[in-house]
Amino acid sequence: MAGKKHIEALKLVDAGKLYSPKEAIDLAIKTATAKFDETLELHIKLGVDGQKADQQVRGTVVLPAGTGKKVRILVIAKGDKADEATKAGADYVGAEEIVAKIAGGWLDFDVCITTPDMFGAIGRVARVLGPKGLMPNVKSGTVTTDITKAINDVRAGKVEYRLDKDNIVHCPIGKISFGADKLMENYTALMDAIIRAKPAAAKGTYLRSVTMASTMGPGIKVQA
Repeated sequence: MAGKKHIEALKLVDAGKLYSPKEAIDLAIKTATAKFDETLELHIKLGVDGQKADQQVRGTVVLPAGTGKKVRILVIAKGDKADEATKAGADYVGAEEIVAKIAGGWLDFDVCITTPDMFGAIGRVARVLGPKGLMPNVKSGTVTTDITKAINDVRAGKVEYRLDKDNIVHCPIGKISFGADKLMENYTALMDAIIRAKPAAAKGTYLRSVTMASTMGPGIKVQA
């Protein structure tokens, strides 16, 4: 059953209206009534067929104002690269022993970065990492020899966007406490990245719909 605050928040949103991005952000801040600092998320329906290889939409973008989230970084590497990861501030660093730990069910991290030489070992736990969105890949910059840059990018607010099975991209753009200006910066950065990522094979309307919502708040339709 919806709480009183949520019901009051729903009354502030016109379900039939398309709000400008600034209006939507202001409204999302007003309707975020939880006692914790809610995350603002975008849900973008795209006019593509993600089942086709030439219509995939996936990439990364560094949000100018960051994510506001403490990100736990795991680096799977050996030797000098493991030392580099430790110096760059990775939360966890290891090699085969970490892969074995993951195979046993350990998933206390938010981002996994690895070097190309360890990618084969990680393949053994792809079925564990994949469904959680934790599998490293070249496109997101998490399979790399430049471990320091990869860690710094994540700390700076790099987020990955990709289609789900319904051709929708779900992506956070910061915390409500950021305020309207910083959230607008992050919104613009993400939307620009997704527009640039439009596949050449995509036909018709690319941005079908954009909805914004805080963690506990109502959905707000945004002019695409």
